[in-house]
Amino acid sequence: MNLLLIGILLAIIAVAYQIGLTRSKSIAGKGNSSAILHSRPGYYGSLVALWCGIPAAILLLLWNIAEPAILRHIALGQLPAHVLNALSTAEVDVLLRRVQAIASGFGVSDTAQAYELAAAAKLKTYQSVALIAKFTVIISVALFGLAYARQRISQQYRARNQVEKAVSIALALCSGIAILTTLGIVMSMLSEALHFFDFVSPMDFFFGTEWSPGFSTTGSAEGSYGLLPLLWGTLMVSIIALAVAVPVGLMTAIYLAEYAKPRFRAIVKPIIEILAGIPTIVYGVFALMVIGPFFHTLGNTLGMNVNATSALTAGFVMGIMIIPFVSSLSDDIITQVPRSLRDGSLGLGATKSETILKVVMPAALPGVVGAFLLAASRAIGETMIVVLAAGNSPLLHGNPLEAVSTVTVTIVNQLTGDTDFASPQSLVAFALGLTLFVITLGLNIVALYIVRKYREQYE
Repeated sequence: MNLLLIGILLAIIAVAYQIGLTRSKSIAGKGNSSAILHSRPGYYGSLVALWCGIPAAILLLLWNIAEPAILRHIALGQLPAHVLNALSTAEVDVLLRRVQAIASGFGVSDTAQAYELAAAAKLKTYQSVALIAKFTVIISVALFGLAYARQRISQQYRARNQVEKAVSIALALCSGIAILTTLGIVMSMLSEALHFFDFVSPMDFFFGTEWSPGFSTTGSAEGSYGLLPLLWGTLMVSIIALAVAVPVGLMTAIYLAEYAKPRFRAIVKPIIEILAGIPTIVYGVFALMVIGPFFHTLGNTLGMNVNATSALTAGFVMGIMIIPFVSSLSDDIITQVPRSLRDGSLGLGATKSETILKVVMPAALPGVVGAFLLAASRAIGETMIVVLAAGNSPLLHGNPLEAVSTVTVTIVNQLTGDTDFASPQSLVAFALGLTLFVITLGLNIVALYIVRKYREQYE
């Protein structure tokens, strides 16, 4: 029913915009000239829509937050006191769920008690009343806001200022939500990671060279939890991926932006960007069934031992996957470099290649670095390709032709199965996730420093 109410509210907001727009145009007079109005008619329509929608939306949000607690209190009040006193807190919750199931019409698997049926009947009545009250109150608030804002429309009313202030507040709230979400993710990982370090020493975790976690039913940390084999495997696969994606993607971007004809560019660029839309599990299967056996056969031909599942296989396919991130973003940045810079360089006698190398690329460097950073972050955080193609061998070695394991693969392994969520075997996944976050943050800091340095030199 909430969706129906939201749909009705959106329809009223749309009507409110048209009412505000029509009202402002009628005040403007013949020809709908907005010269005598402080703001353009669209601002007045937006103002009426905001006054109609924002109070009603806030009330709907608060209502949905408070309603479950109120209905729970009502349901508890309908149950006999001697029954509640004989139950624990968990049992009371089970009883309330039974009452709610009966009230919703789904019923329960066994025979319901008489007091459960009576409480469910009362709860259903209150739910119906609450639903009618919700529709009535929220729609009334929306209509009242519509009428109030419409009456305030006048020639001198500063509708633009009000609308822009509301938009600024909305943007600030969105930014705050993004920041708070990031902090929430970090704090949740940090708390669980600290709990993990109660079982395993941070020194053993960050500097250990052996990964062999033991699964036990006692909750103790058996085995070895050394991070270095996983971290090195992640870096090895990512380096191979970037070695494939960065030169190919950057050269593709330079060709499409500077050398290719518009018709050819319009055809090829969307084809390249299709690679970004392919699910990663498809890349993983492609690596496992095609690229891995191909590298193994090629290695045998050259007299080399190349495993079908290895860092090379996973990194190569991952590099193909992130080519669109590098090429598309770099192409967009290169094409945004002002034409006057190219013309000035060519007018001074530089060749096209020299202009690209010494003028266009320095000007586009901040965006290109951002593209590289996005590609690196994508490679470090990739899971499905390495799950299928890397081999899942957490050994510390420097041979890319052998199987490796990565941090993301290990997180998947540790959080699957029937292990206790509070055990170190599961909590280690949060420590690994926090490590990936710190690595990504470090990449951002380094990239920001490089961008600022070269931007200052260029300016």
